Amino acid sequence: MANLKIGIILGSTRQGRVSPQVGQWVKGIADKHGSADYEIVDIAEFNLPFLGVGTGQEPGLKAWSEKLSSLDGFVFIVQEYNHSITGALKNALDLARDEWNNKAAGIVSYGSTGGARAAEHLRGILGELQVADVRVHPTLSLFTDFENGSVFKPAELHLNNVNAMLDQVIAWSGALKTLR
Repeated sequence: MANLKIGIILGSTRQGRVSPQVGQWVKGIADKHGSADYEIVDIAEFNLPFLGVGTGQEPGLKAWSEKLSSLDGFVFIVQEYNHSITGALKNALDLARDEWNNKAAGIVSYGSTGGARAAEHLRGILGELQVADVRVHPTLSLFTDFENGSVFKPAELHLNNVNAMLDQVIAWSGALKTLR
C-alpha cells in the first residue's frame, strides 16, 4: 500500500508572513517522523479567486482541487488574525467541498494566545467539510517562539506535541481513506 500523502497547508498569503518558517519546521519534523509523504501546500501559489468572483474556470481553482484530491490528510499552519483564521484560508477552504471530505487534519497555530481562537474557528469549519480534526494541537506563542515577531525560534517542548499530532493525523488519515 502506498504511503499516505499529507499536505502541510500554509494559511497566510500576506507579504512578510512567517507561516513558511513554521511550515518548513513542521515538515522537517514530519519527514523524520515518517509514516507518510509530506509536502508544503502554499495557498498563495494557487492564485485563488474570491468565492463568487470570476467564472469558476480559473486555472488556480482546477489546480487547487487536484492538489486537495491527491492528499489523504492535512496539517494546517494557522495564524490568528482578529481572533480567527485569515480570510485567505477561509476562502481556500470554501472553494472546495468534496475534496476535503473524509480526511483528517492536525492544526499548528500561532498568535498572542498561541492561535487557539483561530484553531477553534477552523475546527468548526473543518467539521462542516467532513474533515476529522485531531485532538493534539501544538500552539506557538508570538512572545516566546518568535524573535521580534518575525524570526521563528520554537521552544524544544513543541517537538513532542508535533510528533503526537502527526501520530493522530496518520492514524485517522489511514482509517478515513477506507471511506473514500
